Amino acid sequence: MDTATALLEETALAKEERLKTLIASYGGLAVAYSGGVDSSYLADVAHDVLGSQARILLGDSPSIPRSEVREAQDLAKERGWNFDVLFTNEFDNDAYLANDGTRCYHCRTELFGKMRAYAEQTGIAVLAYGEITDDLVDPTRLGARAAKELSVVAPLVDVRMTKAEIRVLSARRKLPTADKASFACLSSRFPVGTRVTIEDLKKIEQAEEALKRLGFHQYRARHHGDLCRIEVDQEDVSRLVEPAVREALVAAITEAGYRYVTLDLSGYRTGSTAG
Repeated sequence: MDTATALLEETALAKEERLKTLIASYGGLAVAYSGGVDSSYLADVAHDVLGSQARILLGDSPSIPRSEVREAQDLAKERGWNFDVLFTNEFDNDAYLANDGTRCYHCRTELFGKMRAYAEQTGIAVLAYGEITDDLVDPTRLGARAAKELSVVAPLVDVRMTKAEIRVLSARRKLPTADKASFACLSSRFPVGTRVTIEDLKKIEQAEEALKRLGFHQYRARHHGDLCRIEVDQEDVSRLVEPAVREALVAAITEAGYRYVTLDLSGYRTGSTAG
């Protein structure tokens, strides 16, 4: 292990001890869980510290790919967490469907509201979500506003944890999410101002499942009407344009319902449909 890696791990472990102390102070905790890197780590620590007083809650809706839901459920079962699924109703909210730039706020408000009702029924006093310090500089993330309004804590932010540190700590815990790619709900694939529909979400999900089957790690299928704009990491661009891979991907995406398939030469980046 080189010096930089050793220092990162040492810093991360010190923060984890502070995190455990903080979580213990809650007495009971309901964690918003998505199956991603950050919420999986938070859920695992909460379970270790609080046992049966930690409730791990997966919000399920049409904007979450079925494969992501299955993987999240499998991980919760494998780790022995106290796990429940909450079915959210953001698709009944026209402000969410309008996708005017505040969609994430409405989604989080719905999820945290469902969590609050669950917590009241089960006697859990504190709600938490997996925001980290890296998220504080991302203007596309509006979850913090909803969290503040509904008194949802962000313990990973409180101990100043970064994504790099969480990946290191997740690997130490043998969590399969340690090297998982970044993910956001399928509704984020629509440009701001383009209305979100269930029909188009299904097309996006099919397109991204094709990318997943072909072995790509970090990707997005951005929705632009009849056109699907593909983003992959820069180092994967050359593989994507190999004839066999390209032909398989185009076939799968056109079968999903798109007329045109294009590759974004800028590569994968967050928030590329935000403006």
